[in-house]
Amino acid sequence: MTNTERVAYIRGLAEGLELDGSKKEVKVINAIIELLDDMALTLSDMEEELNDVADQLDEVDEDLAAVEDEVYGCGCDCEEDDEDEDECYYEVTCPNCNETICLSESIIEDGQMECPNCGELLEFDLDEEEECGCGCGCDHDHE
Repeated sequence: MTNTERVAYIRGLAEGLELDGSKKEVKVINAIIELLDDMALTLSDMEEELNDVADQLDEVDEDLAAVEDEVYGCGCDCEEDDEDEDECYYEVTCPNCNETICLSESIIEDGQMECPNCGELLEFDLDEEEECGCGCGCDHDHE
């Protein structure tokens, strides 16, 4: 039973008593019931608005996740992207915030970048000895 339904039930009980509306005690009871009714309606409106805000926040969160995937990488385990099979990706863990990001070889070849999570300067040095054998420069096996 909702709060508005409970207030309507209490109002019905009070009306069923057939109290004399001119008495002070009955006026107080009626005022309390009116207050309860207003509070229940306000609470109901607030719950609806909160649900709307939660839905909008979920949509923003989904949009942000898509933007993060596009900007910072896919979060993959250095798997090749279907759109560009010649591009190799590296997983890099920031020593400052311990977040792992997936970067393209072109970003690694630049030699440095700021961590998108904490702003720490990350420096890269490609070591030819760590190649996976596919010629892309990464140190993972590709299947």
